[in-house]
Amino acid sequence: MEATVVKTGTEDKTWGGGNQPLKASYGKMMMWFFIVSDALTFSGFLAAYGFSRFKFVDAWPIADEVFTHFPFLHGVEAPMYYVAFMTFILIFSSVTMVLAVDAGHKMKQNKVILYLFLTIIGGLIFLGSQAWEWATFIKGDYGAIETKGGQIIQFLDKDGERVAIRDFAALNDGDRIPQTRENGLWFAEDTEYLPTVSFEQVKAGFLANDNLLVRVQHKDEHDRHIVLSREESIAKVVNDGQMVVEGANLRHNEYGHPLFANFFFFITGFHGFHVATGVLINIIIFFNVILGTYERRNSYEMVEKVGLYWHFVDLVWVFVFTFFYLV
Repeated sequence: MEATVVKTGTEDKTWGGGNQPLKASYGKMMMWFFIVSDALTFSGFLAAYGFSRFKFVDAWPIADEVFTHFPFLHGVEAPMYYVAFMTFILIFSSVTMVLAVDAGHKMKQNKVILYLFLTIIGGLIFLGSQAWEWATFIKGDYGAIETKGGQIIQFLDKDGERVAIRDFAALNDGDRIPQTRENGLWFAEDTEYLPTVSFEQVKAGFLANDNLLVRVQHKDEHDRHIVLSREESIAKVVNDGQMVVEGANLRHNEYGHPLFANFFFFITGFHGFHVATGVLINIIIFFNVILGTYERRNSYEMVEKVGLYWHFVDLVWVFVFTFFYLV
């Protein structure tokens, strides 16, 4: 009994109803399905970030004032320079991935090896840079005071320059001992978070230094943080001050609203996980290329599939960079 071939009437189109829609293999179609679903996930995260920023727009940190560090340039204000460098590295790695895919189409094994190696190096540099940025963000630079209402107040001199709390906090002779079950009311304080100076030390140093002012996290009509007068600053610290905050974590954030730190860790961390996964897959493909696996198959489609994933990761970072750092 002969098999009956059913025609769809679209045989002369790109997809004639066969088993290769859009002339793409099953593997590439599944990669596209994954990319679309993952793009929706990132879209949800960025939308949540946008809604939260809009709700707390008057208290949201300014990225140019947060990401001002550059490795080996201590004390030099370089707003967004290092983030821009990270972005350039990742985009450049996308270029080398394109060249690797093109070399695979031409069955040039040595060039595939070279460009895949450069792509892996770019990914590792980006991951290392992100780890450094996380460490710097967590550690903090200046410190701040958190009020009883959960607001963040920062310290400036009369020239408008930020001042680190450790530079003016009053010193005492006693050692600070964190509360534990054995030596005190361990449940009364956040004992997991112990800054280098106490609130009383910061308050005493602030009152003794007439050159210091307070900047609150709320902004004026020019989108600048409001700086209080000396008298208002003293009243704010004495009446509302509660605890010292250094750096950022999931509960406290010296830069401003705690949600800013939460979104930073979650969105950049989730993207970093994707980059790390891409680097790992690239390394596996890299060694397969060296071993001649794809030469024997007479196809470098695996390089093309991982290239699709890598370009997606790069594109996502462009959106993260735009919405989180620039807008």
